[in-house]
Amino acid sequence: GVRASGSTSAFATPASWYHDAVMSDRGPPSPPRVLITGASGLIGGALAASLTSGGHEVVRLVRRPPGPDEIAWDPAAGAIDAGRLEGFDAVVHLAGESIGAGRWTAARRQRIAASRGPATKLLCGALGRLRRPPAVLISASAIGIYGVAAGAVAAGGAAAGAADETAPAGSGFLADVAAAWEQATEPAETAGIRVARARFGPVLSPRAGLLSRLLPVFRMGAGGVVGSGEQRLSWIGLDDAVSALRFLIATPRARGPFNVVSPCPASNREFTRTLAAVLGRPAFLPVPAIAIRILFGEMGDQLILKGQAAAPARLTELGFRWLEPTLEGALRRELGLPADELPAG
Repeated sequence: GVRASGSTSAFATPASWYHDAVMSDRGPPSPPRVLITGASGLIGGALAASLTSGGHEVVRLVRRPPGPDEIAWDPAAGAIDAGRLEGFDAVVHLAGESIGAGRWTAARRQRIAASRGPATKLLCGALGRLRRPPAVLISASAIGIYGVAAGAVAAGGAAAGAADETAPAGSGFLADVAAAWEQATEPAETAGIRVARARFGPVLSPRAGLLSRLLPVFRMGAGGVVGSGEQRLSWIGLDDAVSALRFLIATPRARGPFNVVSPCPASNREFTRTLAAVLGRPAFLPVPAIAIRILFGEMGDQLILKGQAAAPARLTELGFRWLEPTLEGALRRELGLPADELPAG
């Protein structure tokens, strides 16, 4: 099995518990209670399903009238049902307005920022005032905190000069949002809660996000390199994103920032070639940079045309093992295509 070094918490029974295959039928004897924000999103939904299948009790913090196993909050109004936050073993905070859903208009910028810093401060303030606060808070962040165009991807996917967790925050809209997002967790830390900040790269899944948008185009054989093709993509497969969150919950030494990315970043050219090969389709229609800027404005320039190479140094140091560290392996896993299976058509 895969071992979480130094882990002694109830979450670490068995020690390799954070892998879905293991946890599908071997949960801890006394299932810890986990509160999740953003459980309707891609990562939150997958995490909730994984924890529930492993025997954990999962409660969702929601912005609508709550149902069973749900607690209400309204970050925009500064309201949270704090009395019901007592007694959780772990809190995983993933809520936030989608960054890549469309152009960064002034209104969207405001929603993106407000859904992170102030909402996180509201939650962490409430957790810090509890009589029985959780042992651990995992709060989402993003590798955008380093700014753009950090590092270059060498042959074989190695990142030269990639930003690890010791790198300073960069400049720009994304970096500013992520820095405020992380700073807002301080009330929880001050209260003695172990806080780990999960800095996600783009999460690969056919259900949502980058990969879901590319699949229809590539399946038609209309995919191609975007812009120069040299921009970096520090990706993570959805299964490994969930596995990393469970690992961070379970590992008492895990506190502070963690780059939740694969150890094998890819250039846009490599990503294009690999996805096309996995799907058995050609990919020879380049997309010029000017088209991206016209369609998406600054959002396209920052998220699509400028790259980021981030290194998961701290996950590696603590002994985390990826289910699929390579891009081809992760794409095949997420798309349900074994290595010996050819795509249909």
